[in-house]
Amino acid sequence: MPLPTAKPALDSVRTPADLRRLPEDRLRQLADELRQETIEAVSVTGGHLGAGLGVVELTVALHYVFDTPDDRLIWDVGHQCYPHKILTDRRDRIRTLRRGGGLSGFTNRAESDYDPFGAGHSSTSISAGLGMAVARDLQGGDNHVVCVIGDGAMSAGMAYEAMNNAGALGSRLIVILNDNDMSIAPPTGAMSAYLARLASSRTYLSLRDIGRGLVRKLPKFVERGAAKAEEYARGLAMGGTLFEELGFYYVGPIDGHNLDHLLPVLKNVRDAGHGPILVHVVTQKGKGYGPAEESDDKYHGVSAFDVVSGAQAKPKANAPTYTRVFAEALIREAEADERVVAVTAAMPGGTGLDLFGRAFPARTFDVGIAEQHAVTFAAGLATEGLKPFCAIYSTFLQRAYDQVVHDVAIQRLPVRFALDRAGLVGADGATHAGAYDLAYLGCLPDFVLMAPADEAELVHMVATAAAYDEGPSAFRYPRGEGVGVELPARGEVLPIGR
Repeated sequence: MPLPTAKPALDSVRTPADLRRLPEDRLRQLADELRQETIEAVSVTGGHLGAGLGVVELTVALHYVFDTPDDRLIWDVGHQCYPHKILTDRRDRIRTLRRGGGLSGFTNRAESDYDPFGAGHSSTSISAGLGMAVARDLQGGDNHVVCVIGDGAMSAGMAYEAMNNAGALGSRLIVILNDNDMSIAPPTGAMSAYLARLASSRTYLSLRDIGRGLVRKLPKFVERGAAKAEEYARGLAMGGTLFEELGFYYVGPIDGHNLDHLLPVLKNVRDAGHGPILVHVVTQKGKGYGPAEESDDKYHGVSAFDVVSGAQAKPKANAPTYTRVFAEALIREAEADERVVAVTAAMPGGTGLDLFGRAFPARTFDVGIAEQHAVTFAAGLATEGLKPFCAIYSTFLQRAYDQVVHDVAIQRLPVRFALDRAGLVGADGATHAGAYDLAYLGCLPDFVLMAPADEAELVHMVATAAAYDEGPSAFRYPRGEGVGVELPARGEVLPIGR
């Protein structure tokens, strides 16, 4: 007689309230079904896959432990929010992702009460979460605020500005650092789980406060020595020194795919009643789907694909993309002029600078998700006679507008801005549309703006920008293929103002 099969857990969950009624021993089954549902949905719609697969267990655990939507759950950027959408009364629409009239590919306040803050650009979650926490405190509330931010998004200065402010204010705030850029170290067994639970427990937190209080009663030289000893011991044992310097209690690292580790830690953190706490969770991007695990870069964002083979449906290209045309034109300018350098803010593939980087690795600079720094860094390069091309999506250059004004335009420095994804961008939606660059750059003094009608003109504009040394310039071009015109071997310098 065949053994009875377990009833699907996901079918019984429409909202997180349903999830919280499940016994804990069924959460593993639920996570497995949620991962499969995510894979199957994205295979139809395309979208961001790897990030979501990496946080399936974390998503289940957060909605199980916290009382969402009364407890606020903020996903930074939103690349990883598809499992969250499935669990929050949107499963029946999940195959409309990124389509006209369908679900947004990011969190969206207008779409659901479970999306307390809209996302699309990175590194905003802690600032928004701190605002929510302070508003809660001023209004006498007692709900929790939880921000989930990736290790890539933590490269932006805004995240540290928010943490510095949160540490100073002391508001009750929980930050989950989703670290998916490293492998889980071998010691992830019973002892590491015990240490993680201990480090996040009320007893441990209160003991640390008592210890610090006692130390303050000692003579100053003893107090300084004891504080240093705690700092070094804490840093060596758990790696939390940086975050603790910013005023956060650090917990972790935790295996983000082990619910037996996640659940008790999140419960302890929830019940701590403390100020800001950071939980360091280690996950694997693309977890549970072989093709995505083996090639997390290619499966970050995907077109529709075959679930069995992982093969993506790619329409036949009729012409090269504007992005590729820009990259190849820049390579030709760099071959002719060793002063040409390229700067990107964590988007080498999206801007085509991965091609430039292979040709000129020493002249390519990826500064991380730090557009403000990218612009002023390029300004510094320009002061010394180099020819920096700052390749940033139009929508992301908005994040560095003060630097464009103050550090580039007012000083008339010849920084060249390559604005990819200008205009409408299709399925990525409003957060990624490059709708404002002509307005926000056109009002600046002595700023040369260019917009090609086809890919051949783009080649000429790259050459023109390389030759123009009298001040800043920018050329904007759309996402997708060119119109199919013949490309010149190398661009010609156009007369400015033609």
